Amino acid sequence: MGNVLSLTTFLPLLGAVILALFLRGDDEAAQSNAKWVALVTTAVTFLTSLFILGNFDPADTGFQMVEQRDWLLGLQYKMGVDGISILFVMLTTFLMPLVIASCWSVTTRVKEYMIAFLLLETLMLGVFMALDLVLFYLFFEAGLIPMFLIIGIWGGKNRIYASFKFFLYTFLGSVLMLVAMVAMFSAAGTTDIPTLMTFTFETENFSVLGVQIIGGMQTLMWLAFFASFAVKMPMWPVHTWLPDAHVQAPTAGSVVLAAILLKMGGYGFLRFSLPMFPVGSEVMGPMVLWLSAIAIVYTSLVALVQEDMKKLIAYSSVAHMGFVTMGIFAVNQQGLDGAIFQMISHGFISGALFLCVGVIYDRMHTREIDAYGGLVNRMPAYALIFMFFTMANVGLPGTSGFVGEFLTLIGVFQVNTWVAAVATSGVILSAAYALWLYRRDVMGDLIKESLKSITDMGTRERVIFAPLVVMTLLLGVYPALVLDITGPSVAALVDNYETAVAAFEAATQFASN
Repeated sequence: MGNVLSLTTFLPLLGAVILALFLRGDDEAAQSNAKWVALVTTAVTFLTSLFILGNFDPADTGFQMVEQRDWLLGLQYKMGVDGISILFVMLTTFLMPLVIASCWSVTTRVKEYMIAFLLLETLMLGVFMALDLVLFYLFFEAGLIPMFLIIGIWGGKNRIYASFKFFLYTFLGSVLMLVAMVAMFSAAGTTDIPTLMTFTFETENFSVLGVQIIGGMQTLMWLAFFASFAVKMPMWPVHTWLPDAHVQAPTAGSVVLAAILLKMGGYGFLRFSLPMFPVGSEVMGPMVLWLSAIAIVYTSLVALVQEDMKKLIAYSSVAHMGFVTMGIFAVNQQGLDGAIFQMISHGFISGALFLCVGVIYDRMHTREIDAYGGLVNRMPAYALIFMFFTMANVGLPGTSGFVGEFLTLIGVFQVNTWVAAVATSGVILSAAYALWLYRRDVMGDLIKESLKSITDMGTRERVIFAPLVVMTLLLGVYPALVLDITGPSVAALVDNYETAVAAFEAATQFASN
């Protein structure tokens, strides 16, 4: 299995090519075939990715299963995984069959819809495995295109506005990142990510337009990467594209967007910002911590007043990503472990919450919170599942949501107690909006005539939720499944970071004497 990474990455692309070339017509049989081809492709991709997990050695903190080939214009095609990226690969391959299974009720342009999702899976896996700057950038940017089409073609009534907003926001951030990548190449003479992680970029202070830049080039490059990843996460104040994109996206699009695409920002911070620009991260870290704390409180307050269920869960996602950025820039073992854990856990929980909204949207074709009430009387199984994931989203002990939040808060508390205190108040607010949503939707008497004929979840829907419930409980009770894999790589990252920062401080001290 020498090229298991490439195989896993490009299997969905193969499925998309088969659909594009061999599937004709748009009758019911053709639609069913398109769905089955996509489902089988994503399921096989998941099985192939299990080989990656099986051959992975957590104790080795370097990149494993590396594949390297010459590519165009002297660039390298290089793929590999380490303790930080492997779980994101697994999350992507695990969720995609469930996403495809949730699209069974789609009837418009089914073939193209499935192709878009299969392409998206290839591009997402590429982001998490690429070990070359140019390759990473290509995968990172190309992922915008299928998502743009999914929102713009199969979305709600304001879909064009939402898809363009999503595209422009994320693209503008990434242009700055491209400039920084060119600067990195000219400084280090290579685009190889493992080499760049050990290369020390210039840290000498200089002034731009009379402003003293502490940490020099590193800080500027850090800011350029931050512009891209902060929009992708999204962090406050550049988060406004996310609620719009979620509201307009079809259910499956929302699941992928919340569960996987948002994690690329966090992954970028862990892969580039901390190891390559440690001094820049040290200089700008306090700002990120405060931005994260504001994001947690502010977006939780905004979530309280939402009328649309999807919008509420979208704002809740921004708040949860605030915990992630906070944990990352605490730069200690607990904080980073917690941040990675939170991203994996949020993948399952937010994906499931958007699927919960999808279940009732398929039946009633509205997402307004006020259109529902008393669903527990007609849909007891649904009410149970919805309650479970609402509690997990709040961070109830015993669910995976608790472990991630708890670890990040411990990590941040060691660095800045004030930020930790503000973020903890956000946990209370998240309980407020989540429980309020649940009470209005599910509890009470069934008064509305339109809901009297609503049916409970069918077998397909229950089968989709089952793996998500299992993973949320399993990680909540036994977090070591994740932490044992990430721990050694995170410890190595923290060590290298602290060494680099200590060297910079010693040099600054020496210079000032």
